[in-house]
Order: sequence, then structure tokens, then C-alpha cells
Amino acid sequence: MKRFLLPLAIFVVVVGFLGIGLTLNPREVPSPLVGKPAPEFALPQLHDPQQMLSLQDLRGKVWLLNFWASWCGGCKEEHPVLMQLAKNGEVPIYGMDYKDRRDEGVAWLRRWGNPYSVIAVDESGRVGINYGVYGVPETYVIDKAGVIRYKQIGPLDESILDKKIMPLVRELQQQ
Repeated sequence: MKRFLLPLAIFVVVVGFLGIGLTLNPREVPSPLVGKPAPEFALPQLHDPQQMLSLQDLRGKVWLLNFWASWCGGCKEEHPVLMQLAKNGEVPIYGMDYKDRRDEGVAWLRRWGNPYSVIAVDESGRVGINYGVYGVPETYVIDKAGVIRYKQIGPLDESILDKKIMPLVRELQQQ
């Protein structure tokens, strides 16, 4: 009888961990970059390739960095939320057109609207890799010192904005 107790105990522990794991939200993957300086970048802008956008241009303000692409279904889903947020003007949104063709990105924005202050083009995806992008859309809250304070994997919705992102943005803007 005792020889069955150890395997039974191991089985119960494994089932317990599995049960806990099944209750977690897969979109809330903790990012090792939260609390660390945002990776540097300097990329051409979507609408004016002769102009560059760099992390240095954005220091001193709280802002959102949204990785998106014209081929992304989730990006279309979150786009009305970004448009409303841009209309409110509480926080600037900078876009990163990720692994996309410039002409397709421009056409997509022409069709659906442009919520971004400026958009950079990450055609190769290297900046996305540096930011730990799993897939688009992904949105980052970055503080005045250039530190990543929050990462949202997947489409933004009103609930995420109201409960997580905007309270954090307001707090960071007052610091």
C-alpha cells in the first residue's frame, strides 16, 4: 500500500498544477521587458520614408507603442478602440507597422483611419523581436524615461483601456 502513496501524491500535485494553469489567461504572458528600458530603434516613417522615428524622439512623455499590420485580423478588431483613444487625445499612440509592405499599410490606414501620431515601419521585424513581440497586435505603455511599464498581447478593448492602461497612463503622466 505504501508504494502507491508516492505516485498518488505526485499525481495529485501534477493535477493541481494543471488545474491552476487552466485558469490562467494565455494573453497575459508576463514580459521580461516590463520595468526595463524600451529597446532602442530608429526606423523610417510610413508616410515619409525620408524621416526617421526613434525612441529618443519620444523621451519625456508617456506614450503607447502599438505593433500592427495590414494583414492582422486582431488589428482590425482593436482599431475602433485606438481611433476613439486617439480622438480623446489623452495619450499619444505611435504605430509600428510590423512585417508589412509599406503600400499595404498606407492603404489599410486610408481605409480604416489613422489613430497614430507617427508610424514607423519595421519591415524586417527586428525591432519587434527586440520588444519580444509574439504576434500582432501588441501594445506597450512607455513612461517619460523610456521604460516599458505594461505590455498588452492581443487586441485592446474598452475594458483593458479602462481598467489597466488608462489608469497607469494617468499615474505616469503625473510623475
